[in-house]
Amino acid sequence: MGHRLSKIYTRTGDAGTTGLGDGSRVAKDDLRIAALGDVDELNACIGILRSQIAVSSIEDKATWDNSLSLIQHWLFDLGGEVCIPNYTMLQSSCIEFLEQQIDQMNEELPMLKEFILPAGTLVCSYAHQARAVCRRAERSLMSVHSRDQNIQTTALQLLNRLSDWLFVASRTLQRAEGGQEVLWQKNINDTI
Repeated sequence: MGHRLSKIYTRTGDAGTTGLGDGSRVAKDDLRIAALGDVDELNACIGILRSQIAVSSIEDKATWDNSLSLIQHWLFDLGGEVCIPNYTMLQSSCIEFLEQQIDQMNEELPMLKEFILPAGTLVCSYAHQARAVCRRAERSLMSVHSRDQNIQTTALQLLNRLSDWLFVASRTLQRAEGGQEVLWQKNINDTI
């Protein structure tokens, strides 16, 4: 295990820079730091989703918690990769896991014929929020990759696949709590 933080404030960032894992310093508004922040926010959203599932009426809480725990660990590993340029922690098995779970969840869901709104039960809505943050984190990471070309392919795939997983999970969670999907209505203005 590496060094533990014994002192939280160091004052080294007071002038607007922050340290990366390789010892270099960058501006706090650097694309890499923005991507780290988005990945961190996504991880926090996943934590909220986990907490809400734990107190929900969903039956298979342990399976959901296991999947979301793995996702949180992968996101932490992804943060390590972003923090240390050219460093690799993620394995392709995380992508395979998400794809298998997407396929399993989709087997139980009706085919989508309409767009759905990011709404529904609280658990479903938290999954949608995490999905939106995941897409932002993916865009941020792609900006770093476009500039520096040192983001690993698995990292980019993880966020792309995770946003898909969160979309399908939101639908599955909505049904698990007995809710109906909230469909987008094309001509809603005609009803007012």
